[in-house]
This record gives sequence, structure tokens and C-alpha cells, in this order.
Amino acid sequence: MKYAASLIYRLIVALILAGLVAGAQYLIAERWNRGTEFIGAGNSIRGYAYSPFQRDQSPLKGTYPNEAEIGADLDLLAQTGERIRTYGSIEVPAIARLAGERRLTVTAGAWLSPDPEANEREIAALIESAREMRHIERVIVGNEVLLRGDLSVAELSAYLDKTRKALRRLKVPVSTAEPWHVWLKNPELAKSVDFITVHLLPYHEGVPVESAVDYVMMRYDELVKAFPRKKIVIGEVGWPSRGPVMNSFGEEETTSVPSVENEARFIREFLAHPRSSTLDYFIMEAIDQPWKIQLEGWAGAYWGMFNAERQAKFPLEGLVVQDIRWHEKARMAALIALVPMFLICFLLRDWSILGRLWLSALIQACAVTLVIGANVPADYYLTQRDLVGLTMLIGATVLTIAVLLSHGFEFGEVLFKRRWKRRFLPLTPLATEREPFVSIHLACCNEPPEMVIATIDSLAAMNYGNFEVLVLDNNTKDEALWKPLEARCEELGPRFRFFHLENWPGFKAGALNFGLKQTDPRAEVVGVVDADYVVSPDWLSCLIPHFDAADVAVVQAPQAHRDWETQPFRRMCNWEFDGFFRIGMHHRNERNALIQHGTMTLVRRLALEEVGGWSEWCICEDTELGLRLIEKGYDTRYVDHILGRGLTPSDFAAIKSQRFRWAFGAMQILKHHLPAMLGPSRLNIAQRYHFLTGWFAWLGDALQLVFVFASLAWTIGMLYMPQEFGLPVSALALPILAFMAFKGGLGPILYRRTMDAPWKDILGASILSVGMAHAIARGVFAGLIKRHGEFVRTPKGWKDKGTLAFFSPIREEIGLLVALILGSVVLVWLRGAQDLEAQLWVGILALQCIPYLAAIACQVASYMPERPAATIEPAPETRPSASVTPITEASAAPIVEVEAMRARG
Repeated sequence: MKYAASLIYRLIVALILAGLVAGAQYLIAERWNRGTEFIGAGNSIRGYAYSPFQRDQSPLKGTYPNEAEIGADLDLLAQTGERIRTYGSIEVPAIARLAGERRLTVTAGAWLSPDPEANEREIAALIESAREMRHIERVIVGNEVLLRGDLSVAELSAYLDKTRKALRRLKVPVSTAEPWHVWLKNPELAKSVDFITVHLLPYHEGVPVESAVDYVMMRYDELVKAFPRKKIVIGEVGWPSRGPVMNSFGEEETTSVPSVENEARFIREFLAHPRSSTLDYFIMEAIDQPWKIQLEGWAGAYWGMFNAERQAKFPLEGLVVQDIRWHEKARMAALIALVPMFLICFLLRDWSILGRLWLSALIQACAVTLVIGANVPADYYLTQRDLVGLTMLIGATVLTIAVLLSHGFEFGEVLFKRRWKRRFLPLTPLATEREPFVSIHLACCNEPPEMVIATIDSLAAMNYGNFEVLVLDNNTKDEALWKPLEARCEELGPRFRFFHLENWPGFKAGALNFGLKQTDPRAEVVGVVDADYVVSPDWLSCLIPHFDAADVAVVQAPQAHRDWETQPFRRMCNWEFDGFFRIGMHHRNERNALIQHGTMTLVRRLALEEVGGWSEWCICEDTELGLRLIEKGYDTRYVDHILGRGLTPSDFAAIKSQRFRWAFGAMQILKHHLPAMLGPSRLNIAQRYHFLTGWFAWLGDALQLVFVFASLAWTIGMLYMPQEFGLPVSALALPILAFMAFKGGLGPILYRRTMDAPWKDILGASILSVGMAHAIARGVFAGLIKRHGEFVRTPKGWKDKGTLAFFSPIREEIGLLVALILGSVVLVWLRGAQDLEAQLWVGILALQCIPYLAAIACQVASYMPERPAATIEPAPETRPSASVTPITEASAAPIVEVEAMRARG
């Protein structure tokens, strides 16, 4: 009964928490789309400029609407309008007849082009229609022909005169349509028309929407003054709901911004203007025409008062909302996130309420972003190129979401988890007679002998009596490097054995497998230590007791460093490494999903031999071994207690080489073990999660590199082919920018929460982490493409570097940085600083500059000189974790005893 009551309570709490987050999301969406109040427009609309093509139809492709579709459109327009204007006589000849059946008056058009034969057919069809249908009150021969430069004034006048002559007896007035400035530039054209048809579209001239109606009236009055004896008909007047921001470059630079609110404001203010009731006009236009993107650019598709689904974008009275489908999207986002949020709130019962709300809110935000992305094809009219760009953006969004959620889970566990279930501490040393024999393997290749000897001497000084050390020199050609090691081993006696391997295959794993064959038969545990690590005397004594538990195969101590305090780059390396061992390793240890490292690691010999030793096909043999042991069902333990310190990589080039190798090896492991991670195996769900998502950040770096190249290519397209590359990026750009900024803030917060690092060191570690993104991306792609890699040792310690070598390690980063900055500058220069879409795209390009700027900063730091030790403040001792207090003699004894009893069953 007690268990059932507890289960019911947890279910209710989980439902309440998930419901609260989903409800909050809906309320936020409602507030965001609350709407704007503009002046109402009670007048009916005199006329609509009408093109009949449905969303997926286009005259450019030869796909046309049928009479039922046209009739439905005209029924819709007849509800608010009195007249329509058409543009062609041949392509869709049924429009005029169907309009007459609905008592709509028609101003019929003939489309003129540079093709004389086509023009003759258009005019003939127009004349015939005007003769047969009395509701055609006037005709317009040609639309913006002079503006496009398709015909000369004389050629156009000839067509006009011919049409006027044919229709004179019927008294059907004839005109042609041009923008206001074309009429003023060519006043002689007025002699060939019965009335002036003018297009007044202030958006194209960069006029702000708040003064656009007054601008229309001003230009109208100019034409009245210039042509006092001609009737003026406004053939097109309107404002687009989407498109690029247009700039004017007069005495005072102004901008016109396309949006639903601005379209509604312009139309309402125009209709409500006192003079509108006396004007003869056609609203541009009735229904959105997606096919126009290919001719007029992005904005060309969005002039309609109705969208391509024939839904009104805004009412003529009342509030105007930017997104008329926000209810549907908000409900969909809530439904998508509800089950994951419920499971999070139900399963993570060891998290605080605040933590579960935090992760649920993150899931809900991700669901909102996915819904926005999925609806872009419905909200925008995209070309094939746009769809390619959209796919790229959605891919980047999905990747960002995956990385963000995995980081958010890790963040929440560190900050909101009440206690760690698998918390392993150093144990009480065993009595000498109970100590198992340990064989320590030290593999080295072309290492400075003094550094390796320091490691050997630290092993000799351990307070553990039952061990041997095998020094495995692997393919070092220079005797001056390996002979001193051999001599030192001889000095230390038979416990230290030295092996020099010439032309030995398998990289480090090959040397370790050789060492495994040379291991003393008594050895129960194999220890591996890097050549630069000075181990603590109690390394073995406090960790070996964990092997009393029969299922324990690996006991891992953290990596730590020495001699880093006096040089900026080494400080960056120290804290960057430390972050993983303070945060990520605890996260993975909680579910027995360790990333095994070949430094300060201890492995049960029987388990190591059972899985076939070290894998020589993989250049990250340590991590691969740990995964094989976990797949066999063994337990792995992480003891977050510093038991040895090594040297940081010597410079930025060295750590780039190291991360390239790690990323390459990670992809080798992922390819090899993917069947076990996804298919039948002994891995549980949590272990699969960690081994799949553990490399999300690196895969993200790889796809980020793809995104950089794709963004540069798209930027070039936006600059040189704006009509073909007019993707409306704001729909996804804002969420991506927000997620990137949010993700970037998680790392420093976790560092500060788990380590006593000064903020300047947290910043340095974050810069280094970001600066290695390019090297990691190259490693990921190399690992995915290639089967075999080359193990390259990481130079350690400090060395002088020549000035000429400064640019060599970062030449690729500098090249990409220059390309991104150049693309941003040119885009702003050509599109204008006020263009929202350009601003957002530049924002994306700017974010992509960060890894390359960080790489340059890291290279600069690696060249900075040493600082005198006396000027350096003592670095605080690293805390073991957010939930583990430092061990003292007073506090450790009872804890260690409990852990020891637990380990021994």
C-alpha cells in the first residue's frame, strides 16, 4: 500500500509539473501573439489586382488553375470587393467570364513582352473579350513594360493605339500600367492612353510604413498635376507581409519593413483615409502568388491580403496578429513535449522540483523550435534552393537541440541531483599479505628521458609492495632518448623491466599488448600510466581494494596536471581538462558508462585478457577497451581523487593534434560498436545514451564545419543571386542564435559550480574548448571516412617556439574567419544595416566566427611568456565534485570503511 501510494503521488506530481510547463508555453505564445490594434477600415474595397494561381501552380511551369478554383477565389473576393484587375488574356481566359457571373466588374489586361507574335495574340484576345463581355469596363495593355525595358515608348504606343482604335466604338477606355516615376519620365506616353494607370508601392522605395499612405497621396497628386486632363487609376497599391527590408538612400536614409502588422496597417490606413472613397484603385494584391519569387524575389510572393491557402492574413477591423496559426503551433508543441516532460518529472525523482521544471522547460523550448521549423514550408513559399537552405537550418537546429538537451541533462544532474548513487572514494589500504600483484605498464615513444625517469621514480616510491613496472619503449630511433630509461630501470632492480621495441606495429596498443605477454603470471591487475605522470605514493594502495568486488574491471583516477600555474596557455589546458573529470566523469560514472583513459587506469587482468587485450586497430585503445568491458557486463569505477599529475600539452598545435586523434578514435569506436549501442547487447539504456550522446558535441563540431561552408556558399548566393537565395532565415535563425547563446552559458556555470576556479580561468578553459572545434571537426570527418589512423604522440611540457611558426597551426582557422567576416561585411554593405534578415544572417555568421577567434586566442596564449612564480596567486585545490566534499582524515575514515564493506559485499 505504501509503495502504491508513493507511485500515485509521483504520477500526480509528474503530471502537474509537465502540465505547468506546457500551459506556461501556451500562455507565452498567446502573449507573444497578442496582436496590435490599428485604425479600422470599414469601407469596402474598390478593387483587387488578381492572379489566380494556387500555391503549387505557376505559369512558368505551365500549371494553371481550373474554373472551380478560380470561381472559389472570386466568391471570396466578392465578399469584400467590387472589381478585379487581371494581367493577361490568354493564359487563364475564364477569369473575366467567371467574374461577370459574380457581378464583379473587370479591368482586363494584356501581357506584353519582347515577343511581337505573343503580344499580337494577347491584344487580339483582349479585344475579343472586351467586345463580348460588357462587364469589362476598361483594359490595360502591358504591365510595367517600360520599367522592365521590354519595349520602347514608341513600340508600346503602337500597341496602345491599335487597341484604342479597335475598342473606340465600344467606348472601352485603354491604358498601360507603370510606376509613377516612369509616367513622369515619359509624359509623351499619355497621348496614347485614355487614362493613367499608376503603381504606387512605397515599400519598394524604402518608405516607412507610418508615412507610406501620405507618400502615396503625394505621388498621386504629382500625377494629377502632371496630367490634369487624364483620369488617374491606381493599378496597384499595397504592402508585402514578408520580404527583405528595403532602404532608401535619399537625403535621409529610411527603411520599409515587410510584416503582417505593417501590411495590415498600410491597407487599413489607406482604406480609412478621407480621400480613398474618391479614388479609383486596386489593392495589390488579392491572393499571395508564390511563383513570383522566381521573378520578383522573396517579397514578390507576399503581397496578398489572403495567403496562398486563401486565408485572410488579417481582419479589416480589430486586432492584428503576426501569426494566425499560433494556436495550432502552441498546441502541437505542447503535445510533442508532454510525454518526454512527464517521463522526466516521473523518472528523475532524485532531482529537486526546480531541476525537473528546468529540464522540462528546456524540452518544451526545443519542441517549440521544432514546430517552428516544421511549419516554415507552410508559413513561407520556398523555392527548391530555399528548401535546401531550410534543410541545412533544420539539421543545424536538430543537432543543436540534441547537444543542448544532453548538456542540459548533465547541467541539471550536477545542480539539482540530491545525491550521487555511485560515489566511490579511496579505500583503506589492504594488509601487505592481501595485496594483489599489479603489473604497471608505461609505454613511451620519443619522449624526453628526464620526463619519463621522473615517472619511473614516482612509481618506485609508491607505498605498495606487490608490483612490477614494464617500461615499453615503442619505436624510438634515437638511442639518446631510450638508453637513459634502460639504465634507470637497471638501477632500480628487477622489479623494473625495460623493453625497446623496434618497428613494432599497433601504435601504443601494440606496445601494451606486448607488455601484457611479458606480464608476471602472478599479476591480477594491470595498471597503465602515461610517460609524463608523476604518481602519488598511495595510487595503488587506495584504489586496488576496489577490485575485491568480483565484477569490477576498471578503476579510473582523474587526470591532473603540474607546472601549469605560471603560463597562460598551460592554465587554460589544466582547467579545460579538469572540467571533464569534475563534471562529465561523475555524470557517466553514475550509470557505469565511463570513458576509460589510459592514464591512471587500473584493469583487472582476467577481464582484459577475456576481451582480447588492447585493440590495435583503434588509436583510442583505452576508451575502446572500457566500452568492451562494459559490454561484457563488468563494472567500472571512477574515484575522483587526484593520485598523480602530468604535464599539459606543450602548445596549441600539440593539443589540437591530441583532440584530432581523440575525435578520430571516437569515430572508429562509434562505427565499430554501433550495432551493440543500437541492437542487442548487454548495454542498458543509460549506457547506450551516454556512449551515443557523449560524442554529440564532437559531431556537432563536425556539422558546424559543414554549416560554415554551407553558410558561406549561401551568403554568396544571397549577394549575387538574391532572388534564388532569398531564404527567410528569421524563423529558425532566432531559435538557433538563442540556443547557441544558452548552450555557451552552461559550461562556465558548471565550471563555477563544480570547481574553485577563478572566473578568468573559467573563461580561459572555455576559450580553449571552443578553439579546438576545428581540429575536432577534422578528426571526426577523418574518422568517419578512414578506417585506420596514425597514433601521433602529444608533445608535453614547455618549449620555445619560433615566431614564423605562429600562423602554421591556425592557418585554416584564419582563412575561415576571414571568409566569414568578409561575407558579413559585404552582406551588410549591399543589403543595408537595417535589413532584419541580413542582420540575423550576419548574426549566424558572427557566431560561427567564435571558434576561429578562440583558436587565434589560444595560439596567442601559447606564445605568451612564463610569469615569475612569485607573482602568481596560489591556485585553489580542485574540488572532487559538486556533491562530494574533500576528504580529510577526520571525515574519511567512516566513509571509507562503509565503501570498503560495500565493495567487499
